[in-house]
Amino acid sequence: MKLGINGLGRIGKLTLWHHIGRKYFSEIVVNLGREVGTSFTDLAEYIEKDSTYGWLPVWLYGYRSKRVIENIDEKEKTMVIDGVMVKFLMQNRNPKDIEWRQEGVRLVVDCTGKFRDPTVDPMDPKGSARGHLVAGAEKVIVSAPFKIKNKDKTLPEDSITMVYGINEEAYQPERHHIISSASCTTTCLAYMMKPLLDYFGPDRILSAAMVTVHATTASQSILDRVPKEGEKDLRRARSVFNNIILTTTGAAEALALVIPEMKRIGFMAESVRVPLTTGSLIILTVNIQDESIENHINKDLINQIYKEAAETKYKDFLVFSMEQNVSTDIIGYPRAAAIIEGRETHTRTAMAKVDLVKACKALSPEEAQKIASTQIEIPITQVVVYGWYDNELASFTHMMGDLTVYIAEKLI
Repeated sequence: MKLGINGLGRIGKLTLWHHIGRKYFSEIVVNLGREVGTSFTDLAEYIEKDSTYGWLPVWLYGYRSKRVIENIDEKEKTMVIDGVMVKFLMQNRNPKDIEWRQEGVRLVVDCTGKFRDPTVDPMDPKGSARGHLVAGAEKVIVSAPFKIKNKDKTLPEDSITMVYGINEEAYQPERHHIISSASCTTTCLAYMMKPLLDYFGPDRILSAAMVTVHATTASQSILDRVPKEGEKDLRRARSVFNNIILTTTGAAEALALVIPEMKRIGFMAESVRVPLTTGSLIILTVNIQDESIENHINKDLINQIYKEAAETKYKDFLVFSMEQNVSTDIIGYPRAAAIIEGRETHTRTAMAKVDLVKACKALSPEEAQKIASTQIEIPITQVVVYGWYDNELASFTHMMGDLTVYIAEKLI
């Protein structure tokens, strides 16, 4: 089977790396929609080298490696990368015009980050993820969360958000044709929340909040610039080199699509951008209704929950660590959606006082008088968990690669 990749930015390039290494697909067709550099060899050089992850051959084979790109054909726009034929399309940027049908491509991963709204008409002149279906693809994986601009519209029935290892069983091949692979943050967060939900259940988890300390992305500015027309977040126009920048994340909304139980839990998500190329951290705070103040939830229990999850149900994607990690330690970490920093798990239990009259508005004054005490005390444990993730290659692109192969196997 051939794989189509649309876009060759950070995620597009690393998606190509992943599948070159994996060798599940016999051929890869990459759509760029434009010429690159002064010659076709410039594109080969871009693919072979990476400022964050080093040389492709070294990433594949270590220090004994040799160059893996050969048979560069500028006329045919093809090259062989570590034995895998890769063809490049340079003509069309609108998905509906890309020659997937002519190339025999049935599955496309759209890594442009531009076509996130599954409600947009496939013939839209600005492009749409649905355009890939018109152009001949049977399935489209969008490497970003869905973002529906028209608030009057809802997610179409043929679209679904998936994190591999969490909710892939919800995929229905005959129904779902546009698949969002969520985001790097949502992927990590899903693996941090799911073990707690499995153990405590959604009814005992009263609320949750997360902050992601996130590495720089290509949407930010290298140096300060004038804000674009209509740009609301002025901080996005500030230099990534010199600043810690507060911003937003759609992880809360995306997580509820992947784990439906989250809709019953009050949840907030925030993001802080820091000047790193990759390597991010989620600080998750969860408030849990406890059993008692004497035998309360503690650090050892929380760590044991994650340790068991990492050894059993989620062993392929969740890592529990008692090491003292820093962000560079998890760059390229193999097959890890989340790395729990067990040393930094914290818990605190206290009695929360609840006024029944204020809490139960339906309670009449007469009914309130019958209650011996209108106040009750409930033990609440606040849990803080730290989770690392390589927001580019290891924690996101590899996970999306697993999802891609899963979708491909359903096509055969």
